[in-house]
Amino acid sequence: MAKAQTKDHEIVSIYPFSDEEVDQLMTHSGECVLMWATKDGWPVGVTHAFVWHDGKIWLTFASHRHRAAAIRRDPRVSVNVSSEAYPPNAPAEWPRGAITFKGTGEFFEDDETKEWFYRALSKKVSPNDQAGEEAFYNILNSPLRTILAITPVKKIMYNAGLAGRHMAGTVDESELGERLPGDRERMNAERAKRGLPPR
Repeated sequence: MAKAQTKDHEIVSIYPFSDEEVDQLMTHSGECVLMWATKDGWPVGVTHAFVWHDGKIWLTFASHRHRAAAIRRDPRVSVNVSSEAYPPNAPAEWPRGAITFKGTGEFFEDDETKEWFYRALSKKVSPNDQAGEEAFYNILNSPLRTILAITPVKKIMYNAGLAGRHMAGTVDESELGERLPGDRERMNAERAKRGLPPR
């Protein structure tokens, strides 16, 4: 077992999710924040319902929105997903924390993609309400709507459950992730600027 973590709370890259936990968080979380850059460089984010499918984040919006033009111009986006968007009374064993994905966006407007995605999103939004599912499906099925699929290229993870167990001294060292450069070189460079010893 690891010793209880009583200092160095700035070191968070050692708390990743396993692939299974990533899949659980992405499957059960109800919302994400899609972020992109405007033409003049401002970062902007909007909350979306989404579907996690084939390792990609799928969401939709009207094709005349500014974000559609911005992402067609530059497909590099980020998406943040948090366990705070789990449904009410979510099981305690579901992973807790958040992931930010860097990724590239691709647009789809073909009928086959619309059919499976609109149905999947409608079921996710109204899992126990057939009438609600159908109503939402009909809202989505609009000629102005486009679908964006984000293919992740990097994950920035914070596994709150793992961090909590580490702080309590009840986690095995093998469960901790690698200390990434931000928590190694960059943190110690900042500590040196402030006259603090390295960690």
